[in-house]
Order: sequence, then C-alpha cells, then structure tokens
Amino acid sequence: MKQDVQRLREELVEVGRRVYNRGYAAANDGNMSARLDDGNVLITPTRTSKGFMKPDDLIIIDMDARLVKGDKKPSSESDFHLKIYRDRPDVMSVCHAHPPYATGFAVAGIPLDKMVLPEVIIRLGIVPIVDYGTPGHSDLYDQISKHLKDHDAFLLANHGALTVGYSVMDAYDKMETLEQAAMIQFVARQLGRVNTLAKEQVDSLIPLREKFGARKDLTLE
Repeated sequence: MKQDVQRLREELVEVGRRVYNRGYAAANDGNMSARLDDGNVLITPTRTSKGFMKPDDLIIIDMDARLVKGDKKPSSESDFHLKIYRDRPDVMSVCHAHPPYATGFAVAGIPLDKMVLPEVIIRLGIVPIVDYGTPGHSDLYDQISKHLKDHDAFLLANHGALTVGYSVMDAYDKMETLEQAAMIQFVARQLGRVNTLAKEQVDSLIPLREKFGARKDLTLE
C-alpha cells in the first residue's frame, strides 16, 4: 500500500499540538519526525511552535540532511533523528520533547528503572538516563546510541525526553506514558514510599507485550 504522506503530515501536526497543549514543549521547543517509504524523512521545522504548525510547514530531508521539499529550515536536531533511523530500521517515528516531570528526572540524573506500573513495564521497560550531549551536535547522538538498541524511551540528561515508535502516534503515546510514569513516581517519592513489583509479578507482564503491540525485547535490567 502506498504511504500517505499527507496523513503523516497531519499526524505530526496533531502530535505537535498535543505536545504543546500538554506543556511538554514551551515556545519553539521539541521536534518530531517520520520515516518515509522513499528513504527520506518528514520532520518539523526549526524556530516554529509545535502547537501552531500546519501540514505544509513540515519539510522533507534526505538521509544526508539535505532539503528535498519545503520552505523552512529543518529542526536543529535533525542529526539524531536521521541517525536513529539509520541504526534502528524498525523505527518509523521519533518524538523529542521536554515534559516537566520526565525532564525533572533527567536533570536529577535519576532513571525510571523501578518496576512500579504494569503499563510502563509493558510499553517502555526501563527508561535510562542518556549522558549529556550538546543539542544540535553529533555528540548527543553518541550518547543516545549507547542505549538505542535496548530501549524505546530515554531521559536526556539536562535536556528532555526522547521516544521512538513504529508510527507517529506510537512514538507520541510512549512520550505520554513516560511523562505519566515520571509524575506518578515523583508523587510517590514525595509521599515517602515507592512500592515495586516482585520479579514474578514483572515476569507475568512480559507475555502481554505482544498483545498490546509493544516490543518483546525491551530491557528490564
């Protein structure tokens, strides 16, 4: 079936609207993209509020970051999007934002590695801390790449959060799940106690991953 590029444009605009309205990206922050069947990438433009994009604002670049179609400049962080697609052929969309609770954990250097919520275990597994890399520079991907094979969600130290998925909405849904998990763990920490699931309870959730369309090999260690 031929890929519907206009539909992808509309989905990325919708994700941008949700990210902005939920407070995951202030001002012009954040960037999202989708892999195209022709080998190019549809990506959000730089210096544009993600809450007010139109489908035609999105641009198409090739895997060498050269402009293929569009009137705006690509995201300044296009580099790590392209390298993720190059190194993870299964990834069809990338979502980067700065959701407050998840970013708080990233700034504190605390990974979301406790087995607390069934939905998070199924959808995300452990969410690691990616060591700091300069936004817009190749050293950011150098740090992401260390974790890319085993994870679909990442906390970027002193920066924000990153999720990848098999579709635009899958990548975004993981961002929502990540922020919800961070918020709940933050509240539990304030209350003074974080109860974790036992190993046998965690193991019983693994077969559910396929049922819910999640990766079966997401790491829990």
